[in-house]
Amino acid sequence: MTRWRNGAAFAAIALTALTGCGSAGSDDAAAPAPTTTTTTPRPASKPPATIAPPTTTVDPYAGLPLIDHVTWTETIDGARLLVVPTLAGRKTSTPGTDELAWQEVLALDADADAPGMRDQFICHWVWARMVAPDKPSWNLEPWRPDVGYSATVSANCNPGGPER
Repeated sequence: MTRWRNGAAFAAIALTALTGCGSAGSDDAAAPAPTTTTTTPRPASKPPATIAPPTTTVDPYAGLPLIDHVTWTETIDGARLLVVPTLAGRKTSTPGTDELAWQEVLALDADADAPGMRDQFICHWVWARMVAPDKPSWNLEPWRPDVGYSATVSANCNPGGPER
């Protein structure tokens, strides 16, 4: 409100200055009556808010194979599946690639789909990649008990006994 009053006062002063305010030598009778135009002041506008573009993280390994190969071996304890990840499988951090990699393991050898093997694989995918990123292979054993993912992690990915 105060701002508008100040604006009206300024307009009155400016109008008086422009009409000469009855200075000497002016003929008030001959002068046309001043006209006033009222304009509504526009509210102060704010500059448009800048919206940062969404940040997208591009996975440089997207679309690349995650598993190089799998090989079955026999140990003193029983069968063991050696899973060898590719560089992409070791480095990618995109959510959901754990399941894509497991599907690659199954495509390479359907016998990998044994109880507890997926939990061992996901444990290696999540933890071994951090703890031992250069481990040559991730060893999954179908003879290990199927104890669920949490217990598999608690057993360092090897439920039922240490890796020998």
